[in-house]
Amino acid sequence: MIVVMKPGASKECIQHVIDLVHDYGLKDHPIYGTDQTVIACIGDKRAVDKGAIENAPMVEKVMPILAPYKMASLEVKKEISQICIGPNQTPIGGTKIGIIAGPCSVESREQILTTANAIKDAGCIGLRGGAYKPRTSPYSFQGLGLEGLKILAEARQQTELAIITEVIGLEQVESVAEYSDVLQIGARNMQHYPLLEAVGKTNKPVLLKRGMSATLDEFLLAAEYIINAGNPNVILCERGIRTYEGYVRNTLALAAIPALRERTHLPIVIDPSHGTGHAYMVPSMCLAAVAAGADGLIIECHPDPEHAASDGAQSITPKIMAELMVKLRRVAEAVDREL
Repeated sequence: MIVVMKPGASKECIQHVIDLVHDYGLKDHPIYGTDQTVIACIGDKRAVDKGAIENAPMVEKVMPILAPYKMASLEVKKEISQICIGPNQTPIGGTKIGIIAGPCSVESREQILTTANAIKDAGCIGLRGGAYKPRTSPYSFQGLGLEGLKILAEARQQTELAIITEVIGLEQVESVAEYSDVLQIGARNMQHYPLLEAVGKTNKPVLLKRGMSATLDEFLLAAEYIINAGNPNVILCERGIRTYEGYVRNTLALAAIPALRERTHLPIVIDPSHGTGHAYMVPSMCLAAVAAGADGLIIECHPDPEHAASDGAQSITPKIMAELMVKLRRVAEAVDREL
């Protein structure tokens, strides 16, 4: 259930309700909105005296949460959450659209610094790049590991871009959180529940990618694991689902944007690179995603795609990235947003 506080409720009134929630053995999740504070109460509510909570000072109402994903639900928070990332605490969500770009994997210091400076000049807010890579084949390039994280951290120091990189195992959570600004959970790990709980215990935002065969409810319940563990800063990422089609690597489900908007307050980022698998499709899908209401894009960009260690076929060049940003600004303006 959720306890909706009246506008202007003081910290003392909010804390009093939280104390009441604890008295009934429930876990509290306060959500501070622009106008109102909502306290989500998780646990066995059968022994709760709803009337006692409703009569507490500055409580407007007590309501059940009908969605299976409690904290991620739009029932809990009506306005879209803004999640700030990176050294400059740039928000994703709201009127500003955040563009993140970079190679699939960290291959060298020169590659990352070249890319980072190019996308910074183009207007991106974040650098993506995998230090650890979960690959289908055990013989494929698996990333540079800790060395890769240090290269990404150097790029952040030089450019002030936010660093987004994937964590693929429990043993990596601490080191990835130390060197990056956003922890990425890849599609293969969307339902790795111990890993979701582990990143939920960090203080870094999490970019959660939809599993290639996951429903939207399963996607949101995966986000719920992270939030329930204590980390409310979850960014949803649609990266395409597996279908019978062969002309794309995955089918990019842009209809997920309005569908998720009806269900959750969490910001939505689109990955058109994995969602198509072909570099020539990426610019069109970026423009379509912004027009459809995406809060951000995460794009694979490589200075030399033909010689990329991974995913070169779906990576655009820094030159194309700069040209794309010009078009994205025009589309964003048309839908009352900005880059």
